Amino acid sequence: MKKPSSKIREEIARLQDQLKAAETREAERIGRIALKAGLGEIEIEEADLQAAFEEVTKRFRGGKGQATGRKDAGDGKSGTTSPAALASGADAGGAGEA
Repeated sequence: MKKPSSKIREEIARLQDQLKAAETREAERIGRIALKAGLGEIEIEEADLQAAFEEVTKRFRGGKGQATGRKDAGDGKSGTTSPAALASGADAGGAGEA
């Protein structure tokens, strides 16, 4: 049996409310982490900060670059970079990035 359009609209509205609440929770979580890392004290263009966050996203979604946090073979550098370093562009174009 097919749903009437009014029921579908109600369901869409309910799902949109759920999506908005989930996005708010996620934004608050990311914001707290960013503030703890010191990003609130850095003057940076929003586009640059978004690009840095996109690089972090790629790392943790299995994109290019090291996402495990393990040490590279003998170079003594860990696979993690602080968000402040990413935001300042210190990791832009680094090894493993294309």
